[in-house]
Amino acid sequence: MSDHVYKTIEITGSSKTSIEEAVRTAISRAQESVHNLRWFEVNNIRGHLEDGEIGHWQATIKLGITLDPPQ
Repeated sequence: MSDHVYKTIEITGSSKTSIEEAVRTAISRAQESVHNLRWFEVNNIRGHLEDGEIGHWQATIKLGITLDPPQ
């Protein structure tokens, strides 16, 4: 079994429908420009209010990325 080294980044996703969808949105967007995503951790959940109602759910997540092996 090989040893892994991880880099972490923190991003925030949002959704009008749910916290889970906010997390999925963040991960989906990250996959467009970052490779080797391996895990995520939800660090913060908050919401954006519009006229006293929940307008958007926001989830800040930490993503673990496996670094490419040395060349």
